[in-house]
Amino acid sequence: MNGDQPVTTIRHQLSLNENFAAPLPGVREAIVDGSGRVNLTLDAMSTGLTRAIAGHFGLDSAQVFVGPGSGALLQQFLTAFAGGGEVVHAWPSFEMYPLLVQNAGATAVPVALREDAHDLAAMADAVTERTKVVLLCNPNNPTGTVFGEAEMRTFLDRLPAGVLVLIDEAYADFADQSAIANGIRLAAEDPRVCVVRTFSKSHGLLGLRVGYLIADEAVVTGLRPGSYFFRVSTVAQDAAIVALRAEEVMRRQCAEVAAERDRVYARLLALGLEVPRSHGNFHWLTLGEANESFVRFCAAGGIEVRTLAGGAGVRVTVGTPEANDALLELTRRFLHGDEPPGGDSQARQPVSVDRA
Repeated sequence: MNGDQPVTTIRHQLSLNENFAAPLPGVREAIVDGSGRVNLTLDAMSTGLTRAIAGHFGLDSAQVFVGPGSGALLQQFLTAFAGGGEVVHAWPSFEMYPLLVQNAGATAVPVALREDAHDLAAMADAVTERTKVVLLCNPNNPTGTVFGEAEMRTFLDRLPAGVLVLIDEAYADFADQSAIANGIRLAAEDPRVCVVRTFSKSHGLLGLRVGYLIADEAVVTGLRPGSYFFRVSTVAQDAAIVALRAEEVMRRQCAEVAAERDRVYARLLALGLEVPRSHGNFHWLTLGEANESFVRFCAAGGIEVRTLAGGAGVRVTVGTPEANDALLELTRRFLHGDEPPGGDSQARQPVSVDRA
């Protein structure tokens, strides 16, 4: 290490979309209790968790498929149904989509967002005879925008019968439920529609890796051969079952995150930034050529954020009020050409932004 270089301590991690709410009631106890049985096979195929999720949503267990996080489920789904074909997806969206599609032996067909949101009409236009899957992200990561049910039904009306639609709803619990399409209801009505969700975000089980997919029984049956190699640990299953029961607390915590998100959004607008209205637990900042310097500036001030989509923008997680206030102060300093608190001696020039 160069002794002449200042060492910056990251005080706030705002690049990973973590949920900073306390673990849901009973989760700690379930983990501790389950740790005493990790030497046993127990429910290797997650039948108990599958039944619990099915019962929670009023579904048959044959419509639910459990896996170690939504990322693994996305990979399993694409491998099972997209190989040799094309997958249409919005862009920018979840940064792993192109890699997951490639790993499945398929070709990614990215469709540009319109006003930071899915352009469902353009995505329907991109479907060809080679399209096997259309991958949607609602709310979209990293922009936080959503599409509603009317838009989704119009989109489905334009799709060929043989094309599957997978809606990634990792952040759906943070969204305004009156604004976002109800993917689970659509999946119950249309056998082409599938929904993948995770316990990592709204339920706060990021470190345990638990997700689930809801789809027509035929789709779930097609996924089962891979389930032997993508299992959920029994401790994670126990925690997820308990977290699922804590629906009221989970909803309250998500509402608190959403309220803090909206407070930060209003402050960002007041600083003169154009920011999409987010329905996730993050914001998308587009500073053009200044994106990377903003990330470095925040790091010098003790906050970690990150650029995504080839540097097209900066995604900032909604953290604790303390972390958010620190981020807002750094943003103000950056826009005015100031130095970060106690930070870098390199002078900065004010950044010009379009007024929202």
